[in-house]
Amino acid sequence: MPRFMHYNYDQDAMVVINYQEQLQPGTFEHAVHYLIEHKLDLSVFHPKYRNDDTGRIAYDPAILLKIILFAYSKGITSSREIQWCCETNIIFKALSCDTVPHFTTLAKFVSSHAEEIEELFEQVLLVCHEQGLLGNELFAIDGCKMSSNAAKEWSGTFKELGEKRDKLKRLIRHHLREHHQRDEAETEAELDRDIRRAKTILSLDEAMTKVDRFLKTSSPRMGQGKRHQNLPKTGWKTIIPASEFQFDPVNLSCICPAGQELHYEATRTDGNGVSRAHFKGRLLQCRNCPKKRQCMQNPASADHRKGSGRQVTFALERNRGPTYTDWMKHRVDSPQGKEIYSRCMSVLEPVFGNIGTTKRLNCFSLRGKRKVQGQRQLYCLVHNIEKLANYGQMAA
Repeated sequence: MPRFMHYNYDQDAMVVINYQEQLQPGTFEHAVHYLIEHKLDLSVFHPKYRNDDTGRIAYDPAILLKIILFAYSKGITSSREIQWCCETNIIFKALSCDTVPHFTTLAKFVSSHAEEIEELFEQVLLVCHEQGLLGNELFAIDGCKMSSNAAKEWSGTFKELGEKRDKLKRLIRHHLREHHQRDEAETEAELDRDIRRAKTILSLDEAMTKVDRFLKTSSPRMGQGKRHQNLPKTGWKTIIPASEFQFDPVNLSCICPAGQELHYEATRTDGNGVSRAHFKGRLLQCRNCPKKRQCMQNPASADHRKGSGRQVTFALERNRGPTYTDWMKHRVDSPQGKEIYSRCMSVLEPVFGNIGTTKRLNCFSLRGKRKVQGQRQLYCLVHNIEKLANYGQMAA
């Protein structure tokens, strides 16, 4: 029977390593380390620190940035998990120089430096430009939806928030009544209970004030929400909506989903004072159209010589010329625009795929527009630094 060397995973070992040697050229960790140490100006973070003469020594922003960016590149956004990685993972130890920042320090750094992160993002773009990674030929704008850390209990309709405010008021009155009944505490246990009840009252009052302030300073937004999902049926069938038609407000033309141009009738003003462009399909076009049954409420009307084809209207702003949006729609629908748009798809979609799917950075852990904006730019920094590591010329 052959003999093999014995091994045992359940053992400890004292290993002498050099942190610099763990950051091998060509890797993401080496790229982020080199950029922060030699290319980026981190003095933008300094004004927020007030420990020049007194106070505790703070963690260097360079160390915190290296840890956070490397963690994000691995799809780790939890501050507690990042702290655990600094205690156990050798690459995190190398980037942090064997320091272990507390998870609250990491979380506060991300949430309170949105403006500084924006300046850092611009510096990384300049480095990409220096290394020839920006073609300067195509500028494209696109977006994608990402979930955020929003509390469900603080969202809802105005009616639901009003009911929540009334409920909080009732709870406050209940606890105040209980507090007054036990105003004279005789034992230490009763005193502790009164203190907890007082804290509960303060917490409820703060929550009620928050809801009340929102209801007084905001107005309802109209839209097709969940209230409209269970409406009774009216007998009308679902057909191809007008949004599927290609409307050109510049030339006042309209193309149906079957590729036929509709006849422009006129621009009329409706009862609400909104100008609308009216289009109608020709009888011969709608009569022989394969999408007639999906497009018309009464397809048989196109079969009669006195019938009519599909009619659609589009709202126009009163007495206005074409806007930049109208011109852009016109250019995108042109043959040259379609060619450029196909290039945009090949340039933009891989970015969203890499950030959202490969890196698993598909949700935000912060709340508020400013904080989410800072975290989003950190996600984009990870993508750009990875490009520098793979296709740039990072010095060894």
